[in-house]
Amino acid sequence: MSKNTSANMLQKKLHPFIYLTRLIVGLATIATLFVLVGLISYILINGLPGVTWKFLTTAPSFLEQTYGILPMIINTAYLVVLSLLICIPIGVGAALYLSEYAKQGKIVGSIRFAIEILSGIPSIVYGLFGALFFVKFMGFGYSLLAGACTLSIIVLPVIIRTTEESIKSVDVSYREAAMSLGVNRLHIIKTILLPCAIPGILTAVILSIGRMVGESAALLATSGTAYNMPNSVLSHINDSGATLTVQLYQCFTERPPGMTANTPLAIAAVLMILVFVLNMSATAIASAFRKKV
Repeated sequence: MSKNTSANMLQKKLHPFIYLTRLIVGLATIATLFVLVGLISYILINGLPGVTWKFLTTAPSFLEQTYGILPMIINTAYLVVLSLLICIPIGVGAALYLSEYAKQGKIVGSIRFAIEILSGIPSIVYGLFGALFFVKFMGFGYSLLAGACTLSIIVLPVIIRTTEESIKSVDVSYREAAMSLGVNRLHIIKTILLPCAIPGILTAVILSIGRMVGESAALLATSGTAYNMPNSVLSHINDSGATLTVQLYQCFTERPPGMTANTPLAIAAVLMILVFVLNMSATAIASAFRKKV
């Protein structure tokens, strides 16, 4: 019996399994799309009517019995900016050290393994650590600063691993050409590696922002649940503040003044649009830098 005949017979036997596999994969894809489209449609259809200019630009008022999310938007922006100021230098610096300076071996392998483990730890565990270390031990109290430090630890694994992979993906010939000219390692990093790795770094940063915006469990234990307007730009980092996700959680446990039944859906719609814009921005910015590089 020839090889072609054997292959044809094997293919005929596998045909039912191939068709069954395709059917299962197709049904799973349709079910996933159905759930996704249904969830997004439900939130947008019921939430967008409540997203008004007054809703976005006012604070909750006990006296006027009105509800707005401006303080929560400001607190979310504070947390994102503070977290990026902390995690970007540490994350990029750690990635550069692991890829360029550290001697590859068991120790570096253990560090990478620990980073992978950190990326899978539930956020509530980070919140417990932040409450014990930043809130109590460091004396930050329930503040945006404590929440930003905790968020920085949460997103550091993403930034480190993505930055390291982006640096490793740079063409080796660039590095070899620079070294043949006698250029030192620091100059190679500044002029070759980092510019070429910027698209991946930006993607990691913007996706990390999406993680920060959607975080709630860790912030409940560190940044608190207050929603007062800031009195000062700098001193506000020491104040307690609820983000959009924390306030969304509170809508189900408490009932702030002026809140209606559709208010949680309106907050969810704002969050969904914000995350969508961030993801689209990550794709556009990374594509623009790839063209330049």
